[in-house]
Amino acid sequence: MDFETLLKPEAVKVLTSASSKKRLMQDLGDLAEQAYGLPSAEILDALLAREALGPTGVGYGVALPHARTSRIDSVVGVFVLLDKPIDFNSVDRQPVDIAFGLLAPEDAGVEHLKALALVSRTLRNPGICAKLRANPNPATLFTILTSNEADQAA
Repeated sequence: MDFETLLKPEAVKVLTSASSKKRLMQDLGDLAEQAYGLPSAEILDALLAREALGPTGVGYGVALPHARTSRIDSVVGVFVLLDKPIDFNSVDRQPVDIAFGLLAPEDAGVEHLKALALVSRTLRNPGICAKLRANPNPATLFTILTSNEADQAA
């Protein structure tokens, strides 16, 4: 499992409009629709349902919202960098400015967990997060995430 398998260049975006957790989730759903042809409203509902079980803000300004859907055959991701951090009820109570949304098939099992572990380990790397925050260009963000350095963090 690697970022090149999880993420398309068109699934990476810099957001200037996210003002709340729900708006960020809606933006993730919209990005999943644009990049993968998934129904935005359905993805939003799935993300919000998972979030209701417990917040996916993992700390240090990073959130990993994730959900399962019957609309896909493999695990896919969407990445957003926010220009202004938002409250996300994170474990460390810090606002979030990096969000990586993972979408998995209903029966993904181990693949979903491997993808979640890869993203989590990578985004716990302060150096990678610093690079992401310093480069508000989607193409550059994609390159940072899919570079060998990001893969070595996993």
